Amino acid sequence: MYTIKDLYDLDHTIAKEYLEQYTYPWEALKGIKDLIISLGEKLDKEEYDEVSEHVWVHKTAKVFPSAYLGAPCIIGPETEVRHCAFIRSSALVGAHCVVGNSCELKNVILFDNVQTPHYNYVGDSILGYKSHMGAGSITSNVKSDKALVVVHNQGENIETGLKKFGAMLGDNVEVGCNSVLNPGTVIGRNSRVYPTSCVRGVVPAFSIYKNNGEIVKQK
Repeated sequence: MYTIKDLYDLDHTIAKEYLEQYTYPWEALKGIKDLIISLGEKLDKEEYDEVSEHVWVHKTAKVFPSAYLGAPCIIGPETEVRHCAFIRSSALVGAHCVVGNSCELKNVILFDNVQTPHYNYVGDSILGYKSHMGAGSITSNVKSDKALVVVHNQGENIETGLKKFGAMLGDNVEVGCNSVLNPGTVIGRNSRVYPTSCVRGVVPAFSIYKNNGEIVKQK
């Protein structure tokens, strides 16, 4: 329930070939920076502008003047990067996405049609097709004790070997406002998280994560 094949339709990202070489999505985190540079150098210059070194923006994208685009990054077609967005570095943002006001992205892959519209922090994470993070929801990507992140799933513990690992959101995931996705969170396709939740571990596909940590299947 937490492999790349379980979580994502790879036809909705230009990182398809890169992701296909891995089993688990968090295995792809270490190579995002190099991936973006490699992809960027091959982009069609008729479609993308390299607005600064290793920062590529599609000609149909809208980037507001107060937004910051750190290298390397790619901003896809018809995407909006709104006022005061902070793309710190290593962000691959797909087509028809929204990176909203006061949002911060760092070492991430956003599939097409992803929305992080208001006050979101997304770090060391992969967000699947049409996933949406409600206002104020964030990924926490480092444990308080700085230990390596472990993915917990119903008694099974998967060692990732990573100190920095935020969340893996499958396709069509909805995260409620002001929720915190703790390090190593994996949310399956078409699942929903209640507002103000504190999420840990694996949430299966087609589930609802409630405020008290209860997980129920959608009816």
